[in-house]
Amino acid sequence: MADIVLATFNARYEHCSFGLRCLLANLGELAPRARLLEFSLDLRTPEAAEAILALNPLILGLGVYVWNARESAMLVEELKRLRPELLIILGGPEVSHETSGQQVCRDADFVIQGEGETAFPQLCRRLLAGETPAEKVIAAPAPDLALLALPYGLYTDEDIASRVIYAEASRGCPFACDFCLSSLDKAVRDFPLPRLFAAWEELLSRGALKFKFVDRTFNLDFKRAAAILGFFLERYRPGLFLHFEVVPDRFPEELFPLLGKFPAGSLQLEAGVQTFNEAVAARIGRRQDNAAAEKNLLRLRRETAAHLHADLILGLPGEDLASFAAGFDRLAALGPQEIQVGILKRLRGAPIARHDAEWKMVYSPHPPYELRQNGLLDFFTMQRLRRFARYWDLVANSGVFAGASALICAGPSPFNSFLAFSDWLYARTGQTHSISRGRLQELLNLYIVEVLKQPASLAARLAGCDALSARYNSKNGAKRQARRSENG
Repeated sequence: MADIVLATFNARYEHCSFGLRCLLANLGELAPRARLLEFSLDLRTPEAAEAILALNPLILGLGVYVWNARESAMLVEELKRLRPELLIILGGPEVSHETSGQQVCRDADFVIQGEGETAFPQLCRRLLAGETPAEKVIAAPAPDLALLALPYGLYTDEDIASRVIYAEASRGCPFACDFCLSSLDKAVRDFPLPRLFAAWEELLSRGALKFKFVDRTFNLDFKRAAAILGFFLERYRPGLFLHFEVVPDRFPEELFPLLGKFPAGSLQLEAGVQTFNEAVAARIGRRQDNAAAEKNLLRLRRETAAHLHADLILGLPGEDLASFAAGFDRLAALGPQEIQVGILKRLRGAPIARHDAEWKMVYSPHPPYELRQNGLLDFFTMQRLRRFARYWDLVANSGVFAGASALICAGPSPFNSFLAFSDWLYARTGQTHSISRGRLQELLNLYIVEVLKQPASLAARLAGCDALSARYNSKNGAKRQARRSENG
């Protein structure tokens, strides 16, 4: 039994809900009366409702994100039919903006907009005392990070053994990119490092090895970044893996030697390039020194063993197909291990909406609100590019078909070469999902021989080398998890 249940749908089992743990850690005297429930997206609504109602709670706090908006809405609707007296409090980025237009917000009893570590416990205390606040939508002030209880002690032994441990050293972003919700929070706030180090030390002593930092701009304050890298270097052991999101054009000289000390397979850097088109970048409020970004990414490839995961966004206002292709080729020339091609999303509250009329932006009305067409990229072109992004993930980013993808992308434009393969693959299969690795290998061999006019012996040799490499990478844990479903 529990008076308060904190619940959410995670995108995958291996993902922990960092937000719920932050709320639970700050419930104070209410913490013993609370339980945390995490569901996967494949769990059906009745089973999720059953798990919640079996605890007979008075209050449900539900975390709503772009990836679970549909499931959350269905769950709230069902729960209100089954137990109308259950008090449902929503929180999370998806319900922090454009609240009045969402049915899930109308169905719930309360909505907390913003960071909830202080607002949620305050609301729970009032409700459990029999008070009924007049306001349904509560705009939570940003808490003082120095005063918050840290959530790291709430990671279970199962979390440590089987899941990614999320961590954060700061909140906020000083940049103002229109596509990103972080642009609404202009200031960067830092957690005190001594408290973080003590909490992470305890996690390491319990066997934690995989840490994914959710900071938007890890390397912005290079002294803090250096301190965190030094902390983990001093405690390095085989299997340690760290993921950081970095600003590619801001790498002070002092960071390169530190980054270079991490062994292969232990460090992943996610660099948000997004676009090389300077006019487009200026239009969406993105400040980036492209020459510095290129120089730094090249140095990271040459002087460190870090796995580089670089992001580009398709469909930004004013970027046509030729411009995106040029940017993709420019990034590919720098040699990152992964290029994540994301489709522009109109996240609720993000300023990107201000371009809708001028650039004829048309988004899906359903989560994750991806762009369907605009004035420069019609619907059918966007569909081609959507398939390009999917196949690029399967073939190039997976690391399983390195030899084949290098051959396909050979030539003056890797983008155009792979787009031709993408068009061929879709015409051949009519599928973007449910293609087995074995079937994909057969299709790659066929393309190399029939379209690229290469000898079958070369296709077979590449397939053999790729198979050996894939087995080696799997054995040594080199395949990296680096997906940002939100481009904000």
